[in-house]
Amino acid sequence: MLGSSLEEYANNQKGWGLNLHKMLLERQAQGRPVTVGVVGAGKFGTMFLAQARTTTGMHVVAVADLNVARARSQLKMASWPEAQYDASSLDDALKTGKTYLSDETEAMIAHPAIEVIVEATGDPKTGIRLATKAIENGKHIVMVNVEADALAGPLLARRARDAGVVYSLAWGDQPALVCEHVDWARACGFKIVAAGKGTRYHPTYHQSTPDTVWDILNRYMRIRDEDRGSINPKMFNSFVDGTKSGIEMTAICNATGLHAQSEGLSFPPATRFELAEICKPRSAGGVLEASGVTEVTSSVYRDGSDVPHNLVMGTYVVFEAAEDNDYSRRCFVEYSMLPDKSGRYAALYRPIHMIGLELGISVASAALRKEATGAPVCFNSDVVATAKRKLKAGEILDGEGGFCVWGKQTPADASLSNGYLPLGIAHNVKLKHDIEEGQRLKWTDVEIDEHDLAVRTRREMEAVFTRPNT
Repeated sequence: MLGSSLEEYANNQKGWGLNLHKMLLERQAQGRPVTVGVVGAGKFGTMFLAQARTTTGMHVVAVADLNVARARSQLKMASWPEAQYDASSLDDALKTGKTYLSDETEAMIAHPAIEVIVEATGDPKTGIRLATKAIENGKHIVMVNVEADALAGPLLARRARDAGVVYSLAWGDQPALVCEHVDWARACGFKIVAAGKGTRYHPTYHQSTPDTVWDILNRYMRIRDEDRGSINPKMFNSFVDGTKSGIEMTAICNATGLHAQSEGLSFPPATRFELAEICKPRSAGGVLEASGVTEVTSSVYRDGSDVPHNLVMGTYVVFEAAEDNDYSRRCFVEYSMLPDKSGRYAALYRPIHMIGLELGISVASAALRKEATGAPVCFNSDVVATAKRKLKAGEILDGEGGFCVWGKQTPADASLSNGYLPLGIAHNVKLKHDIEEGQRLKWTDVEIDEHDLAVRTRREMEAVFTRPNT
């Protein structure tokens, strides 16, 4: 193949199956690469941009960020030559193959030549607004913003399907990878017992704040003092205090039909080799209340010591063969499929996830296959605002990763029946009542602007998928 043209290479692969790389090559050879608009030049977006620059068949037409100077700095850090992002307009970027930097997000979304929007802001209300705009403009949307997905993803995904576009979870982020594990197991004829990821968790972390999170981060990330300025402590705190795990497991439940446990996640300590032993029902000696649920394992024992061979950055699925299928169960043992002691359950895990470096899979899949790498199909799970400390009436809640609340995974039915407040709404709202530490907040505990787009979208989702939450 050395020395052959791109078009010849693509043609020579015909008949090898519809793999994404071949399809990207074909688009490049045709002179019409997949056109992408990125919203948000934070960590996830920057990691994607680092790889998109070298992905044949993909053209990042524009990067939209409220701080254009920051976006420019991020691209430079991501090894982009400055000449590559000096386009003077969207049309200039399309003509020259360069990238345009702008703070006019909606103009980028509305441009007819852009096929895929990557929403990487991390703010649920912004995510709902921009996803709505993308769908209205006939764009596929890759929803890095899992916060928005947990709040109203089922409705957004349905709207996208009705509009003939793809709404997709983000490959490289753990929910999409877990969805792939679940699909793999089901396509192989296995029953799903549990699916989820690993994290660093201790019960005391639920009280972690942006001020105290540094002690935890320093222990397991070994952050240098000079690097602190590049870290958003509120964002990182959402990973530590249990919120991000609740959000991500909710996205998985709503995309796969799995369920939240009645008291949410228990974060059992487990090595990657103990997954099938621990993440199985209590009736079989595990920690789960039932099969078919999500769970997150911890890399920290309750005494504070580290779990060896942990899955802190990975994902997993625990599965079982049919009760009358002794042969497959013997194979679990024969082929070292990480079975539990009984041989009934087995596990598959992925030790890492590569965040935005892998996001191109979702972009290419949406544009070329018209397939999502995971998308919500039901409303099984919710994330509920839960008090980190005793809260007083009149306080203003500061949302995910803040000083007031953390996000607890809760079955959607329980959330609706009890009128619990979704975490995505618990930002810049005033408390009407005192709340005890550990108490799940309710809609009636806060002052709600019923005209807010996120509130209206959430209300509509509840009405469409179940019943209104009052």
